[in-house]
Amino acid sequence: MTARSVTRAADVGVLERWFKLKENATTVSTEVIGGITTFFVMAYIIALNPIILNYVGIPDLQGKNLGPGFDQTVAMTAFCAGVLTIAMGLYANRPFAMAAGLGLNAVVAFQLVLGKPALPWPAAMGIILMEGIVITILVLTNLREAILNAIPLTLKRAIGVGIGLFILLIGLVNAGIVIHPASGAPIITLSPLSTGPILTFLIGLVVTLWLYARGVRAALLLGIVGTTIIAGLLHAIFPTYIVSAAPGKAILPTTWAQLPDFSNALKGLNFDSFAILGPVAALLAVFTIMLSDFFDTMGTVVGIGGQAGWLDTKGRMQGVRRILLVDSIGA
Repeated sequence: MTARSVTRAADVGVLERWFKLKENATTVSTEVIGGITTFFVMAYIIALNPIILNYVGIPDLQGKNLGPGFDQTVAMTAFCAGVLTIAMGLYANRPFAMAAGLGLNAVVAFQLVLGKPALPWPAAMGIILMEGIVITILVLTNLREAILNAIPLTLKRAIGVGIGLFILLIGLVNAGIVIHPASGAPIITLSPLSTGPILTFLIGLVVTLWLYARGVRAALLLGIVGTTIIAGLLHAIFPTYIVSAAPGKAILPTTWAQLPDFSNALKGLNFDSFAILGPVAALLAVFTIMLSDFFDTMGTVVGIGGQAGWLDTKGRMQGVRRILLVDSIGA
């Protein structure tokens, strides 16, 4: 046995002891493919979170400094997601990826900052911080786990289904299939299905479903990569042809890497919401966001845990307290 093979065997042994791969019926290669796939599936949040918090694409609001800054939000979104996902793997030993929640960022942008009375974004972030502190206390006192276990399994599954449908809606909106009409009524409707973005989406969907039906384990990842290549080729062949409903073009970036901008990290964070909204309204805002965060996590845990076979007959998961603690700190 060569020195390289001995080192490789030792590395696998360390991973086996820490992550209990055999006990969880998985392998290093499976985890690597799953991690890469999850990254590509969730990477949209790195751009979408700054877009929502900084009102990019909304002519009346863009550029009015209502948000924390696009570049800074990109950096903090990626940094927090990376650190918390690593913490989830190392501490909880569960493959739950952590990132900013789509529901909460919309609440911050359109309810807290643009609501009446409107909060400056540092005060809105102060409410999020307070919600995170409260929900962390609930975990440390075992109240969050007790409430989670007291909810009927059918309701847990229904919440998971609701989250899945919400993600499906986001995908259809990003693909350009579902749009918000200019008239405002109805709230959403189908767009014309003969456009470039729809063609790109359908090609990617068919390729992904075909790979999935054939049992290819990396079907989702290959579908994402394949669709990206197809969009790039279509744009190269037909430069004026719009191939995506998302802003920008399917071209290679001019700059592949740059230093992250953390200049606004914790800058101006305050609790002025109590003075602006009043104590009762501010506490209600904290409670409302806490409920959204609570049920969002519960639906994800039950949905993924059920697919992985980690739940018992009552929908309870062993070691869920560690998952909830990492999630609460992330909040």
